[in-house]
Amino acid sequence: MPIPDFQTMMLPFLKAASDGNERSVHYFVEILAKEFNISEEELSEFLPSSKQTRFFNRVGWVKTHLTKAGLMELTHRPLYKISERGKNVLKSNPPRIDMKFLDQFPEYREFRTTRKEVIIGGNGIEKPTDKTPEEILEDAYEEIISNLASDLLENVKNCSPKFFEQLVVELLINMGYGGSQREAARAVGQSGDGGIDGIIDEDRLGLDTIYIQAKKWEGSVGRPEIQKFAGALMGKKASKGIFITTSTFTKDAKDYAESISSKIILIDGKRLAEFMIDYNVGVTSISSYNIRRIDSDYFVNGG
Repeated sequence: MPIPDFQTMMLPFLKAASDGNERSVHYFVEILAKEFNISEEELSEFLPSSKQTRFFNRVGWVKTHLTKAGLMELTHRPLYKISERGKNVLKSNPPRIDMKFLDQFPEYREFRTTRKEVIIGGNGIEKPTDKTPEEILEDAYEEIISNLASDLLENVKNCSPKFFEQLVVELLINMGYGGSQREAARAVGQSGDGGIDGIIDEDRLGLDTIYIQAKKWEGSVGRPEIQKFAGALMGKKASKGIFITTSTFTKDAKDYAESISSKIILIDGKRLAEFMIDYNVGVTSISSYNIRRIDSDYFVNGG
């Protein structure tokens, strides 16, 4: 089943702590993974820009919310156990524990007010979210990147063919191909050479060569263009090529590229923009946020 939102895991988390023993967060991760039949693949799913898994992140925030509401308590070591308030809550047999339920406790309301963990709806009403703060940041980040990629591609489409070729070379160099800009200079100026726009070394030693087709395109690139490029590779006795376009590829073009012996990588406009962002071509950083977490090992001997 899909990973449940962190509010859905609040009641099962508290029940798992009902024996009153001190437990680490890792214990609850294991128990809740079994409770919700979380697969190994889901357990290994990381937040897009984090070193933390999505499931561990959600369980960690369950612990935080229950602790802030006084249902769980931190012991003298980085371990947690159910509080008397938590035991009383379980005795009342609630069908669900969520942020709305926890709002009955003053400490939790203060915590929520201080952190302002809300999403403002279009009507101006504050609405609680089922996502953790990290996931909210991820969603905002993905939206920013999506808008940036769209704007970036529009700028690429408006540049000259010569500038586009240079852009492609710079991108490939930043990705680790060809060595330096000077060493990769032969990657441009090859237009008209049997459907090949340029060549670049796969590495600085020049152990293998990659042939490039870089085209600004209005409509989708179809199979005939890929066949022409494949034929040009055969004429060069080459086995590797990259076809880059500002538009898209048809399904026939993709199927053909996958069916032939030559290795041809197809990069459409969307993927091109994503690579440019990842490898800092045509973009610049305006801000950076360093997200930190508690170092549990630091506090092991602090009791």
